[in-house]
Amino acid sequence: MGFAPGGGTDVMLRAIALFLAAELPGANFVINNRPGAGGETAYVVLQGARPDGYTIGGLNTPGYLSVPIERRVRYDRARIRTIARLVDDPTAFVVHRDSPYETLADLIADAKRRPGEISIGSSGVGTDDHLGLTLFQAATGTDFIHAPYAGAALVKNAVLARHIDVAGLNLGEIGMLGQDKPALRPLAGMGAHRWDLMPDVPTFRELGYDVLMTSERGIGAPRGVPDEIALRLQEAIARLVAKPEWEAKARQLELPMAYLPGAEWEAQMPAQEARYRRIWERTPWQP
Repeated sequence: MGFAPGGGTDVMLRAIALFLAAELPGANFVINNRPGAGGETAYVVLQGARPDGYTIGGLNTPGYLSVPIERRVRYDRARIRTIARLVDDPTAFVVHRDSPYETLADLIADAKRRPGEISIGSSGVGTDDHLGLTLFQAATGTDFIHAPYAGAALVKNAVLARHIDVAGLNLGEIGMLGQDKPALRPLAGMGAHRWDLMPDVPTFRELGYDVLMTSERGIGAPRGVPDEIALRLQEAIARLVAKPEWEAKARQLELPMAYLPGAEWEAQMPAQEARYRRIWERTPWQP
């Protein structure tokens, strides 16, 4: 996977690996984190792996689609096959529980008083957090310091330590459910609707800002993997996500499940890529 341990992708894949092993008798999964370059490092390894079904990898949009828009990359999507989408997790702006920002309006007001002084962390250039920040700045006429990290866990640690003012995290990465006094507070989420597990968190749209951004997380394989192997993996994933045991685990881990077979997910990607390209043309995101 293309991000550091402890983030949403890492948590999802480690949990899936345990359940998937039961669906594929004899299979033994080893998680290999290869963070860097918005996921590019891992995608290069994935596309070059032997297409025998023994190497699969995490795929994350928008980065998988958006990073090649702003720079030349070493991976080619034509060499990677999508197996399944598992999660569609709304991007959010999150602050330390002791932050002076109680609402999104507070953040906007302070940003207009102090342009270019407030820092917002992301999981890397071209990721959903970064694109969400780009859209937010354009919608509000604000200017923030962008602080890219190699994964969500590092962003989370940075805002907990007060090294940054705001964290761009996904709602499922905050880790606040079931806690009496969570360490972090989400100001708003960028989903089309409020997440049912966090119904008190408003969306940017309902607050008057047309900022819509989520992180899709799924699994891919080298393009040349035989159809029978790809189908076997996809069917095993479909079985496990339908199990009550997995539903309970996903809720415990705060994973916003949104399963799609690989072909359906891949069919949506050209439209997604076109949207990210329009964002780039209007407001090019910068490191």
